[in-house]
Amino acid sequence: MSGRTLTVNTADGPMDIYESAPDQGSSRAKGGVIVVQEAFGVNEHIESVADRLAERGYHAVAPHFFHRAGGGTVPYGNFEKVIEKYQGLSDDGILMDVDAARSVLHDAGWSDASIGIVGFCFGGRVSFLVAVRRAIGAAVGYYGGGIVTGRFPQFPTLIGETQTMQTPWLGFFGDEDQSIPVDDVEELRKALEDAPVDTEIVRYGDAGHGFNRDVSPDAYVPGAAADAWRRLLAWYEEHLT
Repeated sequence: MSGRTLTVNTADGPMDIYESAPDQGSSRAKGGVIVVQEAFGVNEHIESVADRLAERGYHAVAPHFFHRAGGGTVPYGNFEKVIEKYQGLSDDGILMDVDAARSVLHDAGWSDASIGIVGFCFGGRVSFLVAVRRAIGAAVGYYGGGIVTGRFPQFPTLIGETQTMQTPWLGFFGDEDQSIPVDDVEELRKALEDAPVDTEIVRYGDAGHGFNRDVSPDAYVPGAAADAWRRLLAWYEEHLT
């Protein structure tokens, strides 16, 4: 396994991508995965997710979506700085960055059917955005807000697009998440009943926002994190070809 940061070009300028892949020639290679950051950037936690996926045989890439606002990361909890990093970012820009990451995986030999995406927080919504606007192998979202109830004007709600969803989507939510009401989760579940692809929502009664973030003791819920990881790997095994 190797981890490195590379730079690719987009229409909005250069963008860094953290890449972690199985050893060259490894027989364990299973596909590609785009790892989408939380609202705090591609930090140690997001890189560790990419590394864990590479250990399981996936070629993982994590694009730095904040390149339009100078790049970098934001300390957990500093939402004022997060708002600054969102400047110039839109759904069109998000999809542009995802497509740039897909191109890295295409160049490595992976077709769209063999590419998955996983996102956390901000990235949880991005995983849903990609699932309704792009046709890849599989999508997984952790505690993605803004899908049912809008938060930022540049990121509109997406629940109205469930009937045109193109990519199988698995979503994880915590019942104790103060930013995503359980009612919103259940509204989304109902809307997904008519989706033309496989979908699933899993709720964790003892978990809140950021339950997978093992670098944050106040948010991390080991049981929920382990179960979600197991389900994520099974979702990719089922849907990536």
